[in-house]
Amino acid sequence: MSQVTQITIDNVAFGTFRSNLNDTLNALNSMHSGTSRPASATTGTIWLDTTNAGSNSLTIKFFDGTDDITVADVDTSANTINFIDSTVTTELISDLSPQLGGMLDVNGNAIGNGTEELIKFSETASAVNEITVTNSATGNAPEISATGDDTDIDLKLTPKGSGNLNLDGLIFPNADGTTGQFLKTDGSGNLSFDTAGGGITSAEHWRLTTSFTGDADPIASNLERADNTKSGNIGTNITQSSGVFTLPTGIWKIEFVPEIYGAGGDDYQVNLEIDVDETNSGSFTNYATGLINLVNTAWTTGYVSTMVDVTSSDVKVRFAIVGMGGGGGEVGGSSTVTNTHMNFIRLGDT
Repeated sequence: MSQVTQITIDNVAFGTFRSNLNDTLNALNSMHSGTSRPASATTGTIWLDTTNAGSNSLTIKFFDGTDDITVADVDTSANTINFIDSTVTTELISDLSPQLGGMLDVNGNAIGNGTEELIKFSETASAVNEITVTNSATGNAPEISATGDDTDIDLKLTPKGSGNLNLDGLIFPNADGTTGQFLKTDGSGNLSFDTAGGGITSAEHWRLTTSFTGDADPIASNLERADNTKSGNIGTNITQSSGVFTLPTGIWKIEFVPEIYGAGGDDYQVNLEIDVDETNSGSFTNYATGLINLVNTAWTTGYVSTMVDVTSSDVKVRFAIVGMGGGGGEVGGSSTVTNTHMNFIRLGDT
């Protein structure tokens, strides 16, 4: 303990004077260190409380004439001084390399320019996982990663409300699709879920309900769906009126498969045609033609197919059997057309 009862020195003998002077100088030199305020303290005295010296902690106190006010705690182990009841108001702009000595507690506040918030923090009391931001050397990418006590940790990016995640110009949908769907782009950065193509997504099978003889250019009657062979979900079914079919949007493979019996006269040739009206103008364009050679008194199966990219619901399709002449002439007379199939196979989206 280096304290004295008074700082002033009375008129005493030289030996006593020297002893009192040394005690006073030791008290001043040790900042009046002791476990209680020195008896010599007066208003303005600063003294060192050594009560917790065994725990590597000293306390600097200021005597205001009535009370001892703690100024700072001295950590003799970490060699730091922690000031008490102080508010740092000095800007760090002059410190070109400021460092944290421990965890920065934002105390529920955001980081910004003093008016607008730049980063806002939300704390979970029981948190064990966090985000780590890592810079990188030349040629490598910086990283934002999920870290913490758990072995496997997801990293969540959550927009607000109905907002979307915009990742380098790619705008993701804010709701999940259905099982088996994939993400597609519109070419402008907008992503959406869609059903994968590359296979048959739906099909419809139509046929003639009765046989007929005579010309069929085009086939315009006796058509109905053969059975319940439509599969998949195409949104709107194919419709048919007077032999003209209307297709929903999509990429379609169209097949025309009639059976024709040649009878009477010599052998002759027949054209099978698939005609398409893309603009719903009533003007059909021949899309595909298949030539079959009919043999007298024999059944012959013809086949012709085409692909149609339907971008609107206005595309019309019709089928025709056109006699080419020769021998018995055109399809007619006792020649019979039967078991005629029209297959519509949807391969995917347009």
